[in-house]
Amino acid sequence: MSKRSSFYVVGGISGGKLNQFDNMLAERGLSGLRNKYQTVGLGYQARINDFVLGMDVIHNRGGVSELDDFRMNYRTSRALLNVGYALTEESRFQLIHYMSLGVGFLNFQMLPANSPDELDVFLDNPKQGFILREKDIQKGTSNYGNFLTEIGFQLSYDFDLPGRREAIQLITKMGYSFSPLEGKWNMNGISFDNAQSGAFIRVGAGISLPDRNFFYKDASIGISMFRGVHFTSPKGFNEKLKEAGINPLTGMPSNWGLRILGNTERLLYGAELYNLAMSGKANADHTHSLNSLRVYANMGYNLLQFRNFGVGALGGLGYGNIRYTHLQASKPDFPELFEQREFDGYLKNSGLMLKPEVFIEYGIPMTKRKLFDMVLTASAGYEIPLANYKLADYSMSSYMAGSYLSFGIGVRP
Repeated sequence: MSKRSSFYVVGGISGGKLNQFDNMLAERGLSGLRNKYQTVGLGYQARINDFVLGMDVIHNRGGVSELDDFRMNYRTSRALLNVGYALTEESRFQLIHYMSLGVGFLNFQMLPANSPDELDVFLDNPKQGFILREKDIQKGTSNYGNFLTEIGFQLSYDFDLPGRREAIQLITKMGYSFSPLEGKWNMNGISFDNAQSGAFIRVGAGISLPDRNFFYKDASIGISMFRGVHFTSPKGFNEKLKEAGINPLTGMPSNWGLRILGNTERLLYGAELYNLAMSGKANADHTHSLNSLRVYANMGYNLLQFRNFGVGALGGLGYGNIRYTHLQASKPDFPELFEQREFDGYLKNSGLMLKPEVFIEYGIPMTKRKLFDMVLTASAGYEIPLANYKLADYSMSSYMAGSYLSFGIGVRP
């Protein structure tokens, strides 16, 4: 029996085009939008003999087009479960054929080229342009939906790291993605199905633990899903909302996330991402959301390992953003929407984040041959923003800082 696990970061280009929307622009003598995405993603893969199982989280961003004083662009994100079969024996080189099934999110927006400089001015009149969203994950990751699929091939090659059991893996993925259910991505009288379909190529690099260096408990790379709560609230921002006659955002932000964690001779390494969200009714006719995506690269040490119980400490350096959206609940269909334009508002900013964390875990062997463990984890830490994270002229750094507690479940080969 052979085993392998790895994680990687990829980037590339994907096809995708808004056929109906481009036709509407052509009728007005305007050129269509660009038909390619820029892609970035994080993935995990485990191989047992020739069977391959993995997961990718992909973000696709279309090109920006300008019209009058507005900027139009669209983007999607996808969470995909991959099942594949290795066409080569376990070695430095791998050729894998796989198919994926997952869920997604679609955002199309037409907003002013210049954002407001003052938060009070924006809140007095948040109707700046329009935003269309299907499966709005800025209101929470649980809103992901509408099936998406991919079929493709993966090629990868390992380069040894001197003195380490891990290898650097270079990876290429190519194939075709599509939405199998017609009409699931219709918004305001326009079909966006074609935006979810097209050929792709992705290249990247990651860390691989090949079979020749795979030792149970001594070395492995696992993946887990976690759910957490952050002990912070946008108090000052809520005061600004109330002054403008907008309902405040209540409660504390919660998240769903994905963590990939390697462990070799007590050295811990990996990556994680999670989506922190708050949402509610802004007033009788509008909703609003405050969202923050966090992506961390983690390093740490396994402080204690006794049988299946472990305690570890991690330090993370990463990227965070802050996004406030004010949406009108009911908007007209195209082409009237395109002519009127001013319905919704959006503010965003981004910067670096830092965090220390401690965690405990318990691994439960799931087969007699100990092919993999089911791992239960509990984590606590504190996030430190390294930027002001201003929305217009208002700093959100106090909201971005704070302690958190999360619980996860995952697998470790």
